[in-house]
Amino acid sequence: MTTAPNVEYGDAEVAYAGEILRSVVGSGVHGIAISGTDDHDELGVYIEPPAYVLGLEPHRDDFIWRTQPEGVRSGHGDIDLVMYGLRKYLRLAVKGNPTVMLPLYAPEADLVKITDLGAELREMRAAFLSQQAVERFLGYMHSQHERMLGLSARNVPNRPELVERYGWDVKYGSHALRLAYQGHEIAATGTLTLPLPDGQRERVLSVKRGEIPRAEVSAEITAIELKVRDLLDSARTPLPEFADYERISAWAISAQRRHWGW
Repeated sequence: MTTAPNVEYGDAEVAYAGEILRSVVGSGVHGIAISGTDDHDELGVYIEPPAYVLGLEPHRDDFIWRTQPEGVRSGHGDIDLVMYGLRKYLRLAVKGNPTVMLPLYAPEADLVKITDLGAELREMRAAFLSQQAVERFLGYMHSQHERMLGLSARNVPNRPELVERYGWDVKYGSHALRLAYQGHEIAATGTLTLPLPDGQRERVLSVKRGEIPRAEVSAEITAIELKVRDLLDSARTPLPEFADYERISAWAISAQRRHWGW
């Protein structure tokens, strides 16, 4: 980074020294960024030094860098970087956090940094997908769906300029539909395609551009969720109930030991 950050939390030296994987996330990796409107998001993983893992003194297990100050929404040209210590990252990933999963499935063109250990982590990506992960995608989808309908407890629109222009927050709609598509793909096939397949990507972009009525978007989201629920309830999904904790934990121990030279 060459520009002095407006917001920085955590130890940059520790994060960058131990970094094993980082990718573009957000609209860019999904293929639904609109030129001149979206910010740039990255998410990375780093291995903490032994003292952080084994010692008694508490340390942050993440590093955050933003070009905008606290409480200010990022816009075009802004950068949001989040990096997680390996153990925190894995705890989020085994639960199926949709954003945290992205570096595992991002195309090579969207990888900002990858080491041998980062490549090993990506090769293990299927171990993180589970029925629990699908439920997490649906949970995030519900949150976005409620906000697009104005039903969230946080009823103040985050993007009033979109509400003024289109009558509703189309960005919430695009996120909700994208999460519905991805939840269904994971439940049906046991994998995640990034960026979105062409037809889905164009549909989400149409929502984001305000070209589809809110009621139509809402109905499509609901219909897809019913398909996902049917896959899960009828046991027609290839996914296990939970992520492969044993395999992931064994790899984490090995990766940290090798990174430390033990």
